[in-house]
Amino acid sequence: MGKRSRQRQKNQNTGRDDRDNAGWGAGYADIVKENKLFEHYYKEQGLVPDGEFEEFMEAMREPLPATIRITGYKSHAKEILHCLKEKYFKDIQELEVDGQKIEAPQPLSWYPDEQAWHTNMSRKIIRKSPLLEKFHQFLVSETESGNISRQEAVSMIPPLLMKIESHHKILDMCAAPGSKTAQLIEMLHADMDVPFPEGFVIANDVDNKRCYLLVHQAKRLNSPCIMVVNHDASCIPTLQIESDGRKNVLFYDRILCDVPCSGDGTMRKNIDVWKKWTTSNSLHLHGLQLRIAVRGVEQLAVGGRMVYSTCSLNPVEDEAVIAALLEKSEGALELADSSADLPGLKWMPGVTSWKLMTKEGQWYSDWSEVPSSRHTQIRPTMFPPTDKDKLAGMHLERCMRILPHHQNTGGFFVAVLVKKAPMPWNKRYPKLRKEASSSSASPADPSGLLLPEGSPQEGEAEKEAPTGDPSAQEAGANQDGVCGPPPSKKMKLFGYKENPFVFLTEDDPVFTTIQSFYDLSPDFPKLNVLTRTHEGKKRHLYMVSKELRNVLLNNTERMKVINTGVKVWSRNSDGEEFGCAFRLAQEGIYTLQPYIHSRIITVSVEDIKVLLTQENPYLSKLEEDAHAQAKKIGMGSIVLKYIPNPNNPAEPQCPIQLCGWRGKTSIRAFVPRNERFHYLRMLGVEVFRDKQGVGQKRRDGDKEGEGEEAKEEEEGAAAENEAEAGSPSTPIT
Repeated sequence: MGKRSRQRQKNQNTGRDDRDNAGWGAGYADIVKENKLFEHYYKEQGLVPDGEFEEFMEAMREPLPATIRITGYKSHAKEILHCLKEKYFKDIQELEVDGQKIEAPQPLSWYPDEQAWHTNMSRKIIRKSPLLEKFHQFLVSETESGNISRQEAVSMIPPLLMKIESHHKILDMCAAPGSKTAQLIEMLHADMDVPFPEGFVIANDVDNKRCYLLVHQAKRLNSPCIMVVNHDASCIPTLQIESDGRKNVLFYDRILCDVPCSGDGTMRKNIDVWKKWTTSNSLHLHGLQLRIAVRGVEQLAVGGRMVYSTCSLNPVEDEAVIAALLEKSEGALELADSSADLPGLKWMPGVTSWKLMTKEGQWYSDWSEVPSSRHTQIRPTMFPPTDKDKLAGMHLERCMRILPHHQNTGGFFVAVLVKKAPMPWNKRYPKLRKEASSSSASPADPSGLLLPEGSPQEGEAEKEAPTGDPSAQEAGANQDGVCGPPPSKKMKLFGYKENPFVFLTEDDPVFTTIQSFYDLSPDFPKLNVLTRTHEGKKRHLYMVSKELRNVLLNNTERMKVINTGVKVWSRNSDGEEFGCAFRLAQEGIYTLQPYIHSRIITVSVEDIKVLLTQENPYLSKLEEDAHAQAKKIGMGSIVLKYIPNPNNPAEPQCPIQLCGWRGKTSIRAFVPRNERFHYLRMLGVEVFRDKQGVGQKRRDGDKEGEGEEAKEEEEGAAAENEAEAGSPSTPIT
């Protein structure tokens, strides 16, 4: 990777570790929350309204409220919200700990449908009350099963401003740890009746290890429309897709450009920033931020939206990047007015004047004042444009800066860019394709991103925009200025080696028994099924959407894919004697079930309670209707389906689908532990773990050929275990 590349990767992680995952009360009591340079710098910049600076600094020293977000795309969201409000929040309202009244969680006024809440409860308070401990366990369990995300409030803003629809192709350029990525996936799946939305999310991060954290976040949502890739965002490769028999450049409808930053907006939570903050942080990051933003708008479709965001309050990382981007675009980009998009959110307009300060305390208001000895650290793009008319036409006031004291949040900056035309440098350097093919690309390594004749001009010109920064060459461009992926040898030297993605053919013998056993619909997309091995027996089968399949098949040499797809079947050796060697996987049941027409048992609320709380209930434990259905089905994998009754509002009003196993005389649900807890809570059954961690106990071995739980295939450092698909063995009241 080389020293410079490692440093660039380190920079791209700056300020990102703690930004998304909101904590529950902070420690670090020994760190003094004082930084005179920070105070002096922001007083001089004038970002905080007159008379509010002391209030601003006081807010920065206060612990950050904890925030949770209910995942919005599952129909279970309303049930979870109902459970939170009726069961936990009501109890907390009357609670006192050590004579102190606990402040009940409140919804974020600007987040739609009361899907996000914040509270000032700390871990210390939670440990002192059994009632709060149960609330905390509820949050932990629901977070692990993907129904709730702990996420800082301001981190939720960028996806909301992207205005995502189910057909949008989305790129998340600097995605780890993945809370915003999860929001993007949820928005794609807003309609639960569509198992395969036309759109998809490609989530990228430069750090290989952090990509697995990203995988962990994304896998909780069980979507066939997510792909995690590992590239330097400043030179992420241009991809191709096949359309009407010819290859075209993939342009994205929406791009999230949440760049690495100095992170001074996270001081309330990331306490280390107090002692580490210096003005040189932003000067070092500005060039990287601009290169990533430039690469983003190059890949944005005309008419598309890119949201640029940082958790920094510094204009050098915020307005300076946006102004430089707008100036380079020569009218191809414009700042969108998002003032009415999030009613209730308090924010400050972007500024049109700012100054630079060195760590020694020297101020500069204009590039002409900077001595030549400083030209390597300070660049012209860091200053406001000097042309007043040009500056006014940029409408930098449309940028949004969130200050911590205005609504008890972290600090944040966000700007929404709309692309009106191809970028000017793409028009200026057409037909680079041919140069690349003759000089740098070989049949074994098409790193020149060779594009077909007739492709859009913008895709053909992969030359980096002139940034005025000599270090722009560091961004991974090859010797011709054509930005391609790293050579294949380097890709193999670092990080985990990924198994290949192998798509099955329609006549693959594996489908013979699956088709008849589950009575799959004729329109079942067999071509969307893939596995992760060329050799031996297939252990797991996954599914991706048709559009992601298109991306995967046409870009195998261009990108390093870490993970994609949702698991739908797992091999089960015991199943062969019953007619099919593959049992259904709970992760993909909501994607797969619409295509399955047999082996479905319709169950009631009482049936689900039995299945999720008893080890191996006899068939006779089911209610009469479900019992009769089960007796007609042979042994093997089954779907347990609950259909809500609108005439009985006391029962859950969301559909529930569980994977199960029909044994010789008994029946069981194959559902991970935390999902068991989730469904039981939806049915009004309170579930909790005791202090000894009861609930980890393994169930008895399988009886009567009922199948065994397949071990989850390890996919690098972040692979999840299937989390005890047996009985929770947990106190239930």
